[in-house]
Amino acid sequence: MTVDKPSFHSSASDTDTAKPKEQKSWIPIVLIGIAIAYLTLVQYLPAINVFVQAFSKGIGPFLSNLSKPAFVHAAWLTLLLAAIALPLNTVFGLCAAWAIARHKFPGRAVVLSIIDLPFSISPVVAGLMIVLLYGRTGWFGPWLQAYDIKIIFAFPGMVLATAFVSMPFVAREVIPVLEEFGKDQEEVARTLGAKDWQIFWRVTLPSIRWGLLYGLILTNARAMGEFGAVSVVSGNIADQTQSLPLFVEDAYKQYETEAAFSAAVLLALLAVVTLVLKEILERKTRIKDVE
Repeated sequence: MTVDKPSFHSSASDTDTAKPKEQKSWIPIVLIGIAIAYLTLVQYLPAINVFVQAFSKGIGPFLSNLSKPAFVHAAWLTLLLAAIALPLNTVFGLCAAWAIARHKFPGRAVVLSIIDLPFSISPVVAGLMIVLLYGRTGWFGPWLQAYDIKIIFAFPGMVLATAFVSMPFVAREVIPVLEEFGKDQEEVARTLGAKDWQIFWRVTLPSIRWGLLYGLILTNARAMGEFGAVSVVSGNIADQTQSLPLFVEDAYKQYETEAAFSAAVLLALLAVVTLVLKEILERKTRIKDVE
């Protein structure tokens, strides 16, 4: 009669394998804690402070700050800049996306790099580039002066700067959608006798609508929130060339902190709306991919 001896080796090995699992379970908690602490210090606390400072004296002073002529002009100018830059970049983005996604040509990578240029160049440098081109001593400065056309320290320069910094978003969102969609359905429509504009409106546009809307939202948010490039080319003249982000800086420098924080609240709300719309579009895109 034999008696089975207890397997000390197996129990020891089970204990050894259990320890790493127990230790690994703390890793996600630590990483999540670090991420939350970082976001709290960098984003949440500053955002909360903006709202606290804006409403520190009640809703009455907040609404009063929003009715000041300088603020109204800055808000109107910001909306106008976005209203001009958005359709310009939409047309450019669609044309560029179509050319890049549907055609193979020499220099395609160079064109993609040029489209991505606003992502890699500092907005201040972009504003300086515009000044060196259209300023009084710039390349086109003498010609513009001869015809009394003012670009720098005027509204046209602000439009150029806003359009430049918000240029890539539509193209970059539409290109991968067009490449994934392919051109089989477009070829079928062309075979059936459809014209190019009919193919675009009835076949291509419905297939890229979510990517296009996503690009439009990002373009609008960047256009309305741009500071660096616009500050260089505008001169930051109150009631003339002062957009809403510039108004926030100028009001804070003039110790009008309540007005500055009130304007900052509107810009923050714009960011929140952008994030909500972005999330909605991403969910619709995921649902479409599943279907």
